[in-house]
Amino acid sequence: MKYAYAGDREISCNILTYIISKGYKPSLLLVNDNTSTTHADKLIEISGLNDDKIIRGKQFTNPENIEKLKALNLDYIIGIHFPLIIPNEVLDCPKIGFLNLHPAYLPYNKGWHTPTWAILDKTTYGATLHFMSEKLDAGDIIHQKALEVNKDDTANSLYERVLKLEEQVFYEALPDILSLNPTRIKQIEQGTSHNRKDLFKINEISLEENIRAGDLIDKLRALTTNRVDEFAYFIHNSKKYALEIKITEKEHEL
Repeated sequence: MKYAYAGDREISCNILTYIISKGYKPSLLLVNDNTSTTHADKLIEISGLNDDKIIRGKQFTNPENIEKLKALNLDYIIGIHFPLIIPNEVLDCPKIGFLNLHPAYLPYNKGWHTPTWAILDKTTYGATLHFMSEKLDAGDIIHQKALEVNKDDTANSLYERVLKLEEQVFYEALPDILSLNPTRIKQIEQGTSHNRKDLFKINEISLEENIRAGDLIDKLRALTTNRVDEFAYFIHNSKKYALEIKITEKEHEL
């Protein structure tokens, strides 16, 4: 297997380490270079590649770098939590395809804030390895696994659990990927999709609103992420108050 690797976050480091441990070193590495990047340096270290084999930030969309990708005659580009938009010219570079690992059970929860919408929309949740396509998260599925959403889950706790499941999905699919003829299951249903701004359309709670207790709890769960600016909030006397929730299951039986 000949591949380029594109990633960020700890999960991408874990998966790249695993692939290399199986005897497959990347031909090229794509890393992000903006202020939100967390693991670019670690990925570079793990890859063991020289600087001329590292493409940083949006430079991978430059014509000369697209030609470099094409010249490598890659089977795949493997994307693990790579945060940049991939243009069609790059999607078309590898012979077999550009693979993406997504924290959702496609076709449900395409796009952003997948744990939040799994809780609010009560959709099936999980992790999916799929081919990238021009349309967001709509490509053929290679492998996926479902994850039960517990009543004490917040978006943050659910995300931490799905990260572990994503790794499992990738490791289980790796032999299929190495065959160079991986499974391709078309997404028949339209599913659900949300963009980054959708969360900020729902996170205000009006103090005058009548709402079922169960719906309010679910909303607080869904908006308890790892970022205060994404929390549910209410406004009182021109001040904004953020809300987060912690749910603990009682040990004794009812």
